[in-house]
Formats: sequence, structure tokens, C-alpha cells
Amino acid sequence: MIPNRLRRWIRYHEPATRWGKMFLLSVVVGILAGGAAAGLHVALHEGVEALIGRFSYIGGPEWCTFRWEILLLPIIGGLSSGLLVQGFFRLGPGHGTNSFVSAFHEHGGHLPLRGPTVKAVAAVGVISCGGSAGPEGPIAALGASIGSRLADVAGLSSRQRRILLVAGCAAGVGAIFQCPLGGALFATSVLYRETEFETDSIVSSVIASIVSYSTFMAVFGFGRHLLQGAESLVFTHPLELIPYAVLGVVCGLLSIFFHGCMHTVESRPLRRLHLPPWLVPGLGGLLVGLLGCILPQVMDARYQFVQNAMDGRLFAMSGAMGLSWGQWALLFGLIALVKCVATALTVGSGASGGLMGPSVFIGGMAGAFVGACLMAVAPESIPHEIIETTRRALIPVGMAGVLAASMRTPLAAIVMVTEMTGSYGLIVPLMLVCVSAYLIGRRWGLNPAQVRSASESPAHAGDLLVHLLESYHVRDLMETRWPFRVSQSVALGEMVIGLSSGSRPVFAVLDEARLAGVISIPEIRRAVGEPGISEIVIASDIMTSPPVVVYPEESVYDVLDRFRGSNQEVLPVVSNEQEGVFLGMLPRDSIHQVLRRHVGEIRRHLYSEHAGLQAIEQDEQLYQLVAGVSSVSMDAIQRIPVPLEVANQSLRGIDFRKKYGMQVIGIQDESGQLQCPPDIDRPLRDDQMLVVIVPQNAT
Repeated sequence: MIPNRLRRWIRYHEPATRWGKMFLLSVVVGILAGGAAAGLHVALHEGVEALIGRFSYIGGPEWCTFRWEILLLPIIGGLSSGLLVQGFFRLGPGHGTNSFVSAFHEHGGHLPLRGPTVKAVAAVGVISCGGSAGPEGPIAALGASIGSRLADVAGLSSRQRRILLVAGCAAGVGAIFQCPLGGALFATSVLYRETEFETDSIVSSVIASIVSYSTFMAVFGFGRHLLQGAESLVFTHPLELIPYAVLGVVCGLLSIFFHGCMHTVESRPLRRLHLPPWLVPGLGGLLVGLLGCILPQVMDARYQFVQNAMDGRLFAMSGAMGLSWGQWALLFGLIALVKCVATALTVGSGASGGLMGPSVFIGGMAGAFVGACLMAVAPESIPHEIIETTRRALIPVGMAGVLAASMRTPLAAIVMVTEMTGSYGLIVPLMLVCVSAYLIGRRWGLNPAQVRSASESPAHAGDLLVHLLESYHVRDLMETRWPFRVSQSVALGEMVIGLSSGSRPVFAVLDEARLAGVISIPEIRRAVGEPGISEIVIASDIMTSPPVVVYPEESVYDVLDRFRGSNQEVLPVVSNEQEGVFLGMLPRDSIHQVLRRHVGEIRRHLYSEHAGLQAIEQDEQLYQLVAGVSSVSMDAIQRIPVPLEVANQSLRGIDFRKKYGMQVIGIQDESGQLQCPPDIDRPLRDDQMLVVIVPQNAT
């Protein structure tokens, strides 16, 4: 049991305690997610080297090199994933990022640890066997599930669970992509289709991402980037914006094509075969193996081909000599398109894996394609060094472009790729490409669980009221001059003398200035039920002790649960500094009055800014009228203008019901204000509307 003094201290310092608790939990999430990312990275490295890496160098320029191993390995990876995920554990489909987004909006931040863990293990097998998928989505979901599970263990609320869910995703992305700030921005913005951030989660996401990144880099060494050699690339001339503008369009179009491939595979051909769910990923693996025999580069999940294309080693490899820049452009373009198809066949068929890594790879190929086109058409008057630098810079910028459009996270993509590659000198073209690609492709994102904005998310349904209640403290609403105060020794008879009929007071029982307990009407009724007892029983005999109390420094939102648990209309307010000195009472009705006043003020501003919404308000008033007359249907309620022949006459004077066969239940003036019930003695005006009940048999 927590001592009362310690409990009071915790409640007095509740805001600081809550922040400290969330800080500590965010650190724990970061450590666990960073360790999980490191383990996944090691397993993936060893798996790729042991399986697909033994039979094909997917970072080279070779193509159309058929080998049985390349054909069969993706089938094995798909079947193993299908058996593990859908056969044995019977988990639902969906890639990691979308599962995280859905858990935030629809499931109160609950993301069970089992599903993402199994899918992360299965993703290692899929990628190691040459499946076209990425590890980033699974680790994002695994980090999010770690945050969700830790919140459950700590007994946090749904709101706090969502914060740790987002922090876990940020930690996973920040570690595996080696971008701590980008991971935090990604996790807080990928929830929405518009450029909006989950502001409540930013602090915890930054903390978790920093810790996760540091944990990951402590294993593999600091000072390295996901893509090497981009640190020296800089933006130096306005004319360079021309190829970057072209790249933005290409990235946007590629993201649309990527979405189309995913949608087609998920919704059409594979479902028509009516195969067992665990077998479908094997069929997808077969098709990926066929594509891999043509272009083995689509099996690259570690950006080897992108790295070789950027630093120029690709063009010096065996089989690359003699290719013109036009041929290189054709190869890069084909790889980008086929990678979209191969990823859709892998992930869309139900195999485990993510879409973030393939998005980055496709973007790198888009940059390589535009760079090769630039080299092919560049005039001889431009120095080769300038064109070559721009060609290389287009690759990391393209990586951000497709990521921005497909995930609908333009700002996060800018920061992520900057950190992933160290290309801080390319911030201007990164901004241009990411924003233009996002504007072109944002309608066709890869996460269907995203909602348009925070206002449409079930997670934010009560934000307006919650933020309002958090802005008020108990001291703002409590009644300090509470009249019902008694000492412990006062007799029951003295307490009830002078109470008016129907009153329901709550007595504060004091020991000098300190609160000893409370007495409500139910305790009094039980005591006075016995004849003659009122002169014998004193306050200390029937009081509730220890009482449920609140403190003046607490927010009104934080004390709502105590109202619900105690089922009282008022709660005593005591001092935290003076050990339980009674200060007053907090009535539940005061909170209700604040809400009504604030909602009325919002409504007034709403109608002053958007006058057209008054029509909806008028209809709502009619619905409320119908609800009050339960025997009348909405069809029987109509609005009619005041007949000209009765203008300037009262309802009483003309006997409207007898004259027209309709019952007037309200009068609506020109401004839309509804008077209900109507004043039957006030003259009617010709600019008013009558709300009437029309008999069902009337024509």
C-alpha cells in the first residue's frame, strides 16, 4: 500500500510525475526497439548472405540470368511466411505501417506483440530468399507493439497508450533507417493523409527514437550512413532545379503506379484462385522468382544496387562496359517499374514484409533514371564534373520523393533521407522533389488506414472537451464557502434540522480544520430509519472515511474518474501542503456549466464564421422536437410560412388548429431562432415559419 502522504505528494506533483513516467517509458521503448532492430538487421544480413546472396549478386548490372535457385528461393520464402503467419498463427494480412496506423485510429492503441513479432521473423525469411520487401515496416510495427504492450503493463490510459504506440514506431524507424529525427517525424505524421502531426506524441517519439538509434549504432558503430558517399553532394546552381523538377514528377507517377500494383494484387487476381491463404504467398514468390531471373536487382533489400549506381562502381563492373547512357536509363526505369510489381506480388500476396524499403529503392532508381537521361542529353559545353555530381545527387533525392508520396509524409521524408545519407547540402532539391511528388501522388498512398486529418480520427473524438477540461483546475471551479460543515461530534438530529425538502447536501465532517470524512443523504437515510436514533448517532458514526478527495492543483479532467467511481455530486477539496485541510467542494454541476458555456461560445463563433451551417442547426432543432413527441414521426413535422390571411393575428385568436387542421408546436423567425412552445398570444408575422404537426391522412 502507498502511504497517504506519498499518495498526496504524487497527486500534488501529478503533471511532473506524469511527464517523468512517460519519459522513462519512452526510454525503455527506445532500448527495446533499438535492440529488436539490431537483431533484425543481423538476422537479415546473415540470411541474405546464406541464401539469395550465394546465387546472385543483386548489386550488379546483370540481367536475364536464369538459375533454378533464383526461381525457387522466393517460393520457399513465401510458403514459409504463409505457413507461419496465416497457417500456424492465423494472423491477419497487412504490412507493418498500415497495422500501426490502424491500431492508433481504430483499436485504442492496442497492437498485440505476437503479431508483429511473428511477422518480423517471417519477413527475415522472405527477404533472405529474395522476396521483394523491406524490413523497415515490420520493425516499425514491432516497435509500436512494444510501446503498446509496455503501456498495458504500466496501466496507462488509452491516450497514453497511443503515445507510446507512436513512440515505438518512431524508435523502430529511427534505428533501422538510422534517422532519429526522421523516425520521430515519420511516426507522428504517417497517421494522416494530410501534412499533419500527432503533436501529443512528438516528445515521447523524439526520446524513444534517440535512444533506439543510439542503441542500434552502439552495436554497429557510429559515423556511418545507410547510403555512403552522399555527404559531399551539394546544391550549387538554380539551373539544377530543372532535373529535380522532372524527378519530382517521375517520383509522383511511380508512387501512383506502385499503388496500382498493390491494389491490383490485393483485390483481384489472386483471390479468384480460391487457394488456401497460406499457399498464396508461395504463388506470389513464384512470380517474383521469374522476375528475379530477368532483373535480379528487384531482390535487393539492402540498397546495394542503389549504392553502386550512386558512387559509379556499377558502370565499371563486368557486363556494364559499352552501355550508353540511354541504355542505362532504360535499365534503371525497368528496374523501378519491375520493383513495383515484384513488391506487390510479395507483400500483396500475403508474405511478410514492408513497403517503406521498396519505396526508398524505387525512388533511388527514379533518381538514377533521371540522372542517366541527363547524362545522355547534356550538351558538351557543360563540364562533365558538374553533370556527374548532379547525376549522383539525383539518387538520394529520388529516394525521398517516392517515400514522401507513397507514405504521404513529405516533411518526414526530407529529414529521413537527409539523415540516412548525410546529404545535408541537398536540402533545397529534397524540398522541391518531396513536395511535388507528394502533391502528385498523395491520393494514392500505400496505407489505407490513414485518415485525412486528426479531426476525422476516432482517437481525437473528444479532444475539444478534453483540452478544455485540462485547461481548468479544481481551484477554478470549487466552492470555498461550503455551508454544510459539521464536526465529528455533532448529532444527526442537529444536522438535519433546517434542511429543505428535496435537498441532497453532502456534509464535510471536520476534525478542527482537517477533513475527517463526508456524509451524504444515503447515510443519513439509513441512520434515521430507526426510531430515536437521531439523538444518539453522531457524525463520526456514519461518515465515509477516508473520503474520495481532490486537490486544488489537479486539472478538472484528471478528477472525472473519481466522480464516476464515487457516484457523488460533489467531491471535497483538501490542501496537499497542509495535510488534508478542508478547502471547499467541487460540484459536478460546475464542470457541466463550464462545458455548456464553452460549447455555446463555440457555436456562436461557428455560426458567425459559417452562416450557412445555421440550416443544419434548424434541422437539429426539429429533430429534437420530434424526439420530445415520441408518437409523432419526422414525416409529420413540417415548416410552413405564416398564411397571409392570419398575419398580425395570434394563434389563440384565429384557433389555428381548427382553421387549418394542424397543430403549431413552434415558431421560427427569420434568423432561424426557434420558439418552442410558441407564444399563442403574440401576433404572427408574415416573415415567420410555423413548425406544425400535419395529420398522417392529410394530403
